[in-house]
Amino acid sequence: MTHAVITGIASYVPEDILDNDMLSKMVDTNDEWITTRVGIKERRILHKEGKGSSFLGIQAVKKLLADYEIDPLSIDLLICPTSNPDYRFPSTASVIAHECGLKKAYAYDIQAACAGFIVGMQDARAYIVSGLYKRILVVCAEMMSSMTDYEDRQTCPLFGDGAGAVLVEPTDDEKLGVMDADIHVDGSGLPHLLMKAGGSVKPASHETVDAREHFVYQEGKAVYKHAVFDMLRSSLTVIQRNGLTAETVDWFVPHQANLRIIEAIGGRIKLPEEKILVNIQRRGNTSAASIPICLDEYKHKLKKGDNVILTAFGAGFTWGAMYLVWAIDPK
Repeated sequence: MTHAVITGIASYVPEDILDNDMLSKMVDTNDEWITTRVGIKERRILHKEGKGSSFLGIQAVKKLLADYEIDPLSIDLLICPTSNPDYRFPSTASVIAHECGLKKAYAYDIQAACAGFIVGMQDARAYIVSGLYKRILVVCAEMMSSMTDYEDRQTCPLFGDGAGAVLVEPTDDEKLGVMDADIHVDGSGLPHLLMKAGGSVKPASHETVDAREHFVYQEGKAVYKHAVFDMLRSSLTVIQRNGLTAETVDWFVPHQANLRIIEAIGGRIKLPEEKILVNIQRRGNTSAASIPICLDEYKHKLKKGDNVILTAFGAGFTWGAMYLVWAIDPK
């Protein structure tokens, strides 16, 4: 049976740092308050006029193509999970594909919030297994600063900008690639995590702008509770369904939303701290891009054949977990 396997990975984060001391000059907060609650010390912010999420994705894709010496014309499909598209239309994927010279590729966006990478990987897996496409880029590009209210001390410390890209290809080696996934959505989570205005239900107006309804709205306690329970449940599902244990899982890569959530889930699975990949302290929450950025930054530790569990939770509520066997040897 054909499996979908990650054969290349790259990421990009902007150079500009917004640390907790800088943030405390913008809103009533401080380093201790932020670190205690979410474990974030700094985040990267894109400060380039006229540039959006596509710019981040373009840098990640170009780096991947260069690092692995890939012909842009050999790419069949580009999937872009993003909550921060450049425009309502056209798709951000189409912009990235054009700027990266992917002239033979189809391209489209998906919206699965912070769970976007796992959902995008599941899409890519389905195309690969079906035989419809053979070389697929999954590119998560998130300019979260564009939807962050820097007057809201509850949410503004959380988010950063960045992009992560992976190349997904077929393999006949049944011991490598995506082995399993458990993905869910529950629309009852809508009131707890959303952008209230800017869509067709509540189009932009002077009133919505004045009410600051074009930024992330989050009810922290409700989201925390659901995130811990749902990511834990999905992670245990794929671990148990595939005969894995805390000992045989080599790496656990959770969505980087909140260090306390990550610690709670890892503790309940009984995973040692050294198996949990974390970069939230330096990157913040980059939504769909957080898992591929984290994987890329730790790829020197991952070895071919390692058992890796990914898990994420986001608006929708949308959540899930994925089990893959790593196929890239460290350089």
